[in-house]
Amino acid sequence: MEVTLWVVIAAALVTAIMTGVGALPFVVFKKLGDRTIGWSDAAAAGLMLAASHSLIAEGVSFDVSLTLVGVLAGLGAIVLADRMLSQAGEVDVAELKGANAAKALLILGIMTAHSFAEGVGVGVAFAGSDDLGVFITTAIAFHNVPEGLAIALVLVPLGTPVWKAGLWAIFTSLPQPIMAAPAYLFVETFEPFLPVGLGLAAGAMIWMVFSELFPDALEKVDRGSAATGVTAAFVYASGLAAVDAYFGIQFQGASSPMRFIL
Repeated sequence: MEVTLWVVIAAALVTAIMTGVGALPFVVFKKLGDRTIGWSDAAAAGLMLAASHSLIAEGVSFDVSLTLVGVLAGLGAIVLADRMLSQAGEVDVAELKGANAAKALLILGIMTAHSFAEGVGVGVAFAGSDDLGVFITTAIAFHNVPEGLAIALVLVPLGTPVWKAGLWAIFTSLPQPIMAAPAYLFVETFEPFLPVGLGLAAGAMIWMVFSELFPDALEKVDRGSAATGVTAAFVYASGLAAVDAYFGIQFQGASSPMRFIL
């Protein structure tokens, strides 16, 4: 297959659409009790912790200092955003209002920022080789499903309809096709920014886990159940990343770009 700019954009668009698949389990589970909501928050926290770990590990493989700068920048950005939202008054997003809407807006913003780095990864991979581009795109597409699940686990229990949660999940991944194109065309320009972008998303995610998701889980379930949910989700998502890394090494004979990213 001849790779053109439009092929790269289409491939990245598929990865974005796959994020919406994460909301599908809620088509079956229509009514959520308090315990289920608590476990949902705990699972979302575990998925985001695993994603943060993966992002930092990938960033460090490029540049430790820039990755840590990115983590601190992400922390600063999310703290600032949280303060601005608390002072903004009434917020309305995803059919939610007030505090629920503010929390939804934070997680949507974090996951959208995360997707910029993934889009750059797709473009850089296709610029390296066609086979590598196909492999990385496929890996990110499948790993976007648990990301979409993490978003749905937050939005649906708060009251967002399942179909809208799916669309919002896809929305957070739209930076992937947007960034894949320039990264493919100007790979040498974009690649140095990857560590900062990866760290930035990780820093914001870690704050979200401990400031919002885990405390919310503790309001619905006991601390043992909440901790178990976080750990189980972390293991699940980290397992996917490990499988991706293993097959990436086997496929390329060496470590491949974005091999840890969820």
